[in-house]
Amino acid sequence: MMPTAREALLDAARAALTTRPWTAVRMVDVAAAAGVSRQTLHNEFGGKDGLARALAGRAADTYLAGVEQALRTAGGTGDKLAATAAWTVRATRRDDLVRGLLTGCWGDRLPVPPHPARPPGALVPARRRADAGPPTPAELLDRIRDRVVAALDDGGRPPRDPAALAATCELVLRLALSYALVPPSSGAAGDGVPLVRDVVERAAGGVAGIDRGATGAEAT
Repeated sequence: MMPTAREALLDAARAALTTRPWTAVRMVDVAAAAGVSRQTLHNEFGGKDGLARALAGRAADTYLAGVEQALRTAGGTGDKLAATAAWTVRATRRDDLVRGLLTGCWGDRLPVPPHPARPPGALVPARRRADAGPPTPAELLDRIRDRVVAALDDGGRPPRDPAALAATCELVLRLALSYALVPPSSGAAGDGVPLVRDVVERAAGGVAGIDRGATGAEAT
């Protein structure tokens, strides 16, 4: 299946970032690499800022899809949290755009996507959602936390202490981001999973609804 002009342009822009900083990426070159006219690029994105927003938005979608996959394939609560943390560390290490989205640390080579001013809760038409800009790091963290909490819903029954469970999820995510920002010393586990398991084990002792799946103990 042939990619759409939009996808071809995003692929071309992403490829350009592997060889030069965003400030040196020219729209005419992106259009040529995608096999479309420069006018088509402007029709799709409105300009370089729009392309930057769409690039970051696609990276956010890909990362969130990975979170969903990690949650589907893992077992108990602890395993799901550990899998989410491991995926977060892997994603931030292999994709600088994901790292920027989650940490706000964009560096000199990446496009810093501008966030258009819009009132809280404003609806954006589906066809323009990618152009509206990616979530901020805080917004993205909230989305991940909410998805993890929803995945931990036991057969439709909410946890007895949802606030504590949400706090544990956020702590796990922030631990994962610390590994992305400051890699561990040689010989230490590189994805933070052992530390996440320790956090879940400690939380399981005081938070109803959190099992010890990631540590090997069975949930009651």
